[in-house]
Amino acid sequence: MLLWRKLVCSLLTTILPVSLLAQDSTPAMLRSSGGVQLNRNPAPAASAIFPNDLIEVPKNAMARIEATGSSADINPESVVQYDADELVLDHGSLSVNTSRGLKVRVGCVTVTPVNSAEWTHYDVTDMDGKVTVSALKSDVYIDSRSNNPRQARQSGASGRTIVREGEQKSREEKCGGADVRQRPTLTGDGAIMNSPYAIGVGLAVAIGIACWATCRGDDPMSPWKP
Repeated sequence: MLLWRKLVCSLLTTILPVSLLAQDSTPAMLRSSGGVQLNRNPAPAASAIFPNDLIEVPKNAMARIEATGSSADINPESVVQYDADELVLDHGSLSVNTSRGLKVRVGCVTVTPVNSAEWTHYDVTDMDGKVTVSALKSDVYIDSRSNNPRQARQSGASGRTIVREGEQKSREEKCGGADVRQRPTLTGDGAIMNSPYAIGVGLAVAIGIACWATCRGDDPMSPWKP
């Protein structure tokens, strides 16, 4: 039994640093100028961003998201939420370059590269409830879904349109605005709680409790022993 406890603690001690290292990896960088807001706060010239982070680009400003295999230029007067494998466009426009299949979602409309393994360059604009997609390099899909689950199941893939390289197509938003998550009252709290650092700390506490409970011996957790 003692040998088993030592083995478990050894494994936990080995796994913990690896898990924390994985959580500390930075998914993307935001480069900006001209009064860009990140989670309702002024964004520095360069900043790490994480899933659920909200980016607001005012008039006469520019912002660029850079991630492994993808980049996106966010144009002035645009609001975008970063979600790792997709960008949620609330309004405005952006230009995407990707070899990782980076998607853009606007309401119930989702734009996806046809071939996620090859470089694809496309623009998405959301103006007055109309989504316009321009395929500049390679082809992209436009998928449109109803906000009614029954209608969505019945339609299946019938809402899919392909935009060939050099073409431009538009779709009406079927669900209104994009599903940008509500930010917390205290600005920046959502980003902190969703950051890899907070997740890593929680993981460390959980593993530490498990190791303590396993390695402390046969003494019961309560001082009373029947």
